Amino acid sequence: MGLLAIQPAEPLSSLVASIWDCELPRQAHAFDRLLPSAQPQLVINLAQDETRVYDDQLRCTRNAGAALDGPSHRSTLIDTVEQTRVLGIVFRAGGAAPFFRERMDAIANAHVDLDALAPGGARTLRQRLLEARDAQARLRIVERWLCAHADAIRAHRHPAIAHALRLIDAAPATQRMPAIAAHCRLSPRRFGELFREQVGLSPKRYARLQRFHGVVAQVHRRERVDWAGIAADGGFHDQAHLAHEFRAFAGMTPTAYLTQQGPWPTHVPQA
Repeated sequence: MGLLAIQPAEPLSSLVASIWDCELPRQAHAFDRLLPSAQPQLVINLAQDETRVYDDQLRCTRNAGAALDGPSHRSTLIDTVEQTRVLGIVFRAGGAAPFFRERMDAIANAHVDLDALAPGGARTLRQRLLEARDAQARLRIVERWLCAHADAIRAHRHPAIAHALRLIDAAPATQRMPAIAAHCRLSPRRFGELFREQVGLSPKRYARLQRFHGVVAQVHRRERVDWAGIAADGGFHDQAHLAHEFRAFAGMTPTAYLTQQGPWPTHVPQA
């Protein structure tokens, strides 16, 4: 039992950041708040043939046992029952659009059954995973499935967007989007359209989200934080600006995050 993760080899690694397999005992708390991410994630529930997400009013959206969580800028709630035996594929930002031949802005903040994106593949893949002898075998099955699908459609990230993502990730607080568009030899309008199509978020929102994740990485597992210092170092106008961004993306205050945080930086236990 536990968490096992691998990074696929090239050329698949240009589309997929990681593949993970998790088997855990049921947690004492009922829900986890899942922080938003620009990286779409394919989740395959091996304990139940269903995936579920909830809004803040605990209204449930149900999907098949294999479903893609689209790129998101809002947090969601997931129940811990679903996390006892699950496998996930984390696509790179801009990596799922060519893999599924789907506009990411059309499924941003949404959850889509795998069969709607890759017809006929979900049930067969999930059944093979259920029959596998261990986590290592499941990861190999998924990696081969990903490689075969990517090869069949010759999937690759759009070079201009891949370059833009590298530039933004290097310094999300200081980048100017018109300059990046010019660097990619695109007009600002075309750059914005193509970025939303491939990534699912606008360039500015993506940069804000990456800056937020930089803060989360800095403060996770800490009990006391100099928020004014974090704000200054992260390129925020002030501490109030940081708090506003934290609430917008996480659905909670920075202090609440510290109080409620768990072992994983992007999963916050809820009562």
